[in-house]
Amino acid sequence: MDTKSNPTLKLAFFLSLILKIHFSYGVDSISTDDVLSGQSTIISASRVFEMGFFRPGTASNYYVGIWHLEDTSRRAVWVANREKPVSLASELRITDGNLVLYDELKQQVWSTNVSSSSTTSRSVQAVLLDSGNLVLNDKSSGPSIPLWESFEFPSHAWLPGAKIGYNKTSKTREILTSWKNSEDPAPGLFSVQLDQVENSVVILWNRTKISWTSGRWDGHIFSGIPEMKRSGENSLFTFVSDENESYITYTKTNTSTLINHFEMDVTGQLTQLNWRPNDGWNAFWSVPSQRCELYSLCGAYANCKSNEKSLTPCQCLMGFEPNSPSDWELKDYSGGCYRKTKLQCEMNNSNDTTVDRFLEMADMSVPENEHSEEATSLAECESRCLSNCSCSGYSYGSLGCTIFSGELLNLKQLVVGDSRQRTLYIRLADSEFRMHSTKFRRWKLYVLLFGVIAIAMVISFIACFIYLRRRKRAANKQELDSLTDSGQFKEDEKEGMHVPFVALANILAATDNFSEANKLGQGGFGPVYKGKFPGDQDIAIKRLSSGSGQGSEEFKNEVLLIAKLQHRNLVRLLGYCAERNEQILIYEYMPNKSLDSFLFEENFRELLNWEIRFHIIMGIARGLLYLHHDSRLRIIHRDLKISNVLLDEEMNPKISDFGLAKIFEGKQTEGSTNRVVGTYGYMSPEYAIEGLFSTKSDVFSFGIVTLEIITGQRNSKSYRLEQGVGLIGYVWEMWNESKAVELIDSTLRETLNEDEFMRCVRVALLCVQDDPNDRPTMSNVIMMLGSETASLPSPQQPTFVVKRFLSSTPSLLHSSSSSNLLTDSLYQGR
Repeated sequence: MDTKSNPTLKLAFFLSLILKIHFSYGVDSISTDDVLSGQSTIISASRVFEMGFFRPGTASNYYVGIWHLEDTSRRAVWVANREKPVSLASELRITDGNLVLYDELKQQVWSTNVSSSSTTSRSVQAVLLDSGNLVLNDKSSGPSIPLWESFEFPSHAWLPGAKIGYNKTSKTREILTSWKNSEDPAPGLFSVQLDQVENSVVILWNRTKISWTSGRWDGHIFSGIPEMKRSGENSLFTFVSDENESYITYTKTNTSTLINHFEMDVTGQLTQLNWRPNDGWNAFWSVPSQRCELYSLCGAYANCKSNEKSLTPCQCLMGFEPNSPSDWELKDYSGGCYRKTKLQCEMNNSNDTTVDRFLEMADMSVPENEHSEEATSLAECESRCLSNCSCSGYSYGSLGCTIFSGELLNLKQLVVGDSRQRTLYIRLADSEFRMHSTKFRRWKLYVLLFGVIAIAMVISFIACFIYLRRRKRAANKQELDSLTDSGQFKEDEKEGMHVPFVALANILAATDNFSEANKLGQGGFGPVYKGKFPGDQDIAIKRLSSGSGQGSEEFKNEVLLIAKLQHRNLVRLLGYCAERNEQILIYEYMPNKSLDSFLFEENFRELLNWEIRFHIIMGIARGLLYLHHDSRLRIIHRDLKISNVLLDEEMNPKISDFGLAKIFEGKQTEGSTNRVVGTYGYMSPEYAIEGLFSTKSDVFSFGIVTLEIITGQRNSKSYRLEQGVGLIGYVWEMWNESKAVELIDSTLRETLNEDEFMRCVRVALLCVQDDPNDRPTMSNVIMMLGSETASLPSPQQPTFVVKRFLSSTPSLLHSSSSSNLLTDSLYQGR
């Protein structure tokens, strides 16, 4: 990692800064001669954690952090410079025995601040351990004795082996502090620490006020966190308290389980997060599980409704108003509420014979400042409270009479069945109570009146809905009957239709009468137009050539088939039309059109960097896997090619054009035909020559598509003009001579992941092997493409190459003849 003494490494490091390519030293430490900057990273010895510069979300600032290596989103579990973001030109290095972060102006931004004189040694290094702990040690005095470690200075995440606790000797604490927001790791409002006196974990609001407490440690878990039992199968929690320190920690008991850790999030909850490769991060459990469990969230005389889903769960009791309404709008309810009317006992008017009254509130938690009174009945308990002007309310039940004095804090509306439920009686002035009683009676009348009106409106709506739906069904049946009469769809086929019939008049309106301005392109069966339906929904309309009769079978096949398919990598059919000799298919609109419009256009191909191309290859593979194995029907596409791969606004690939697709039922995996249809260069040899097709036919086409994507070259191009050698033969020749890296599309050299590229070449050659039995299934293809460690088989030499004549170009073949009109030649590789 010595970039000064190694010119090759220095050059690679410099290029990584300029080109912003992800670059790893391949080691787990930073020594005195090393510099961590730009996209360079260090990785723990067993490749568990990675450390480097990251950018949270869409923010423009960079921070030094640690994240799980498998998590490509770089969700940080520790952040060094939380309050001082830097640019990508900053440097992290060892200086005077400390790990120091310098900004682009070479000014110190963050440091480990180790003051011991021993740290001046040049043998000091910072090591990233497999636990996620960044340790600063001196190799000369023994790396087992850390000079500094990140576990003692956590940011917002709690990893296995780390502590939340209190050191009684150094008077320091390990505290988790939330981010300011999802894109700013600066310390936020909430923090988690250990309460040394109560032996409990507490969440603090604004670092000073207790918002929630876990309850005491019972030897296994904290009493207020029963969710800890859910983690028991994979994690072992330990609480330690001695003369030196008190802390809570946990270890993973099953090292083969998924990645997980705890975070103090911006909402004030301590959350256990689990990570899976396909799903990303998900919350396993959180405490407090509900906002109302936060201590005194709503302040005095305010009720927190735990079953309330609105953004404002707090509600002042009857007779009270918020002290700071503007704070409630900002979601800070701690100011609480105040009495609008003084209690009778506070007025000192001896001539007034009225007394205060009590508002009954069921299913409530017990507020603070309680004490017991001797009483044998509800009336006697009420009398005890009335005789004491400082009494704010009371409760009477199986536990006897409880009197509450002063401001009522921590009031919560509990869910039905909660064992903590009590009926509280809140003290109000008589005038206030009578006013609310009158309002309550009026409110009940209004509720009854509005209820009757609402029921009448619902009944009317349902009746109208049923009437309109029956009319629509009748209209659709009439349209379908006209199609059946014309011989296009049989009666039993109508039952299987899953897309609506769209009237031609609506299509003409959506496309401005098939205006040239709305024309997107020309397909094998006819033009494609962009349209817009009511509600500003963009659509793509494929119109078969009017009156030609060409493609009727394909049209029928697509209407009956594609509507049943639902996958993110398959284009979605929205409707169809067969009216006035028109055959029209309506698809979801793909703003980036087809893949060939990017891949083979010089002005756009640079937009397809390696990450996007590999993403497209994986998306096509997943779409084919769904067709072959995961859909309700086993489907062979038979016409997979670059122009039949559409791209949405996020460059996600979607396979289209199912007119030539074949459906297999049960365990059937192959078939034959006398009508060979498809596209030159993409057909497998057994299909082109013998009319035999199977799922492995699509695998062959996928191999061709993959080669075109990674090389940026058309399959129709001849690479040895005198021999008629096509793309397959050329790639095999380069592979056989260990020159496959020269196949790289020149526009990819700045973003290329060479390992992924070589895997794509090998997998593509495996897919285009002559014998279908030698080709992998799509599930194996996805596994081979996605695995960095899997051992891949060696491909067999391909021998099928389509002869290409200089005087002609490839075109779609939709012949009804039994002959296939294809020629083949054998390419003999060395």
